[in-house]
Amino acid sequence: INPDRKKQRNTVYDKKAVPLRKLLRNMRSAIYGAGSLGTILGAFITKNGGQIDLINHNRAHVEALRTKEATVTGTLDFVQAVNAYTEEEMSGTYDIIFLMTKQLNNEEVVGMLKNHLAEDGVIVTLQNGIPELRIGEIVGDERVLGCTVAWGATMQGPGVCELTSSPDSLTFSLGSLTGKANRHMSEVKALLELMGPVEIDSNFIGTRWSKLLINSAFSGMSAVCGCTFGEAAADKGSRKIVQALIKECIDVCAKGGIRIEPIQGKDVVKLLDYSNPVKKAISFFIIPIAIKKHALLKASMLQDLEKGKKTEVDAINGVVSAYGRKVGSPTPMNDKVVEIIHRIEAGELKPSSDNIRLFAES
Repeated sequence: INPDRKKQRNTVYDKKAVPLRKLLRNMRSAIYGAGSLGTILGAFITKNGGQIDLINHNRAHVEALRTKEATVTGTLDFVQAVNAYTEEEMSGTYDIIFLMTKQLNNEEVVGMLKNHLAEDGVIVTLQNGIPELRIGEIVGDERVLGCTVAWGATMQGPGVCELTSSPDSLTFSLGSLTGKANRHMSEVKALLELMGPVEIDSNFIGTRWSKLLINSAFSGMSAVCGCTFGEAAADKGSRKIVQALIKECIDVCAKGGIRIEPIQGKDVVKLLDYSNPVKKAISFFIIPIAIKKHALLKASMLQDLEKGKKTEVDAINGVVSAYGRKVGSPTPMNDKVVEIIHRIEAGELKPSSDNIRLFAES
């Protein structure tokens, strides 16, 4: 590792406006489930003057963070000392807990975190899908904030995480279940702004669906085919399925009365929806351009499959399918993604472009 990296500064987003010390003077914050995304977020927050604990069950990762510091590679490159702990070492209560684990064990995890949450504390979920509803049932709607990120990362090894998105895409959307300002909203915003711009979103469910649209299409096909987002878009066979997955998500939301929010200022519905062959052809052409900033991203579902772990497919494509059934909008392509990924989990298939042929059955 080049020691000069420690001297490098992030020049992409220079936070100036928020009086951080005043807002966060006596507060405790943590990232629970500090894997690739959480480690990079924690490194940025710490690097730019914030205080936050990074908590992970992976002892090797925590030990590397302690002894070698957090190493960020990829589209940005720096090393940063951070506060890292295993979950067994958690103590006391936190005012803000960023939840960044998989949703597979949310009931158990959130139940445990409730015991480490200050009386007026909030859980900020940065998970995939739409987890806020169930978390709100456990800790109370007023103690939940939701956040979507517009960037991706990959774990390269203990303490080493690769930022796979363009530096100008390091943005966040923040919102509450009620659509109103929530307790600690300003403090959460201030912490996140130590990495990049934050938009407070009154239609947060619409923002969740815009992220779900991307995840169901590109993460789904990344896991099915064993490729990056860019490769899924470049191959015409998989791009055709990506397009169909996007269309199903748009149709489900339209049927359910959900307004999908723009992604980084781009109206994804206007760009990618279609109702005739000409618009369909334009949508097909645009897809590789639309995902260009995230072309190197490899789905966390694929990373899980490569490690022999269960994926979050039921919380991603499965959510689209479930809501489609609820509102009466067919989702055969999302159904097939769920089926294929479960077959990969069971050892019947492997992530491969050969799996594209299975969609002909839908």
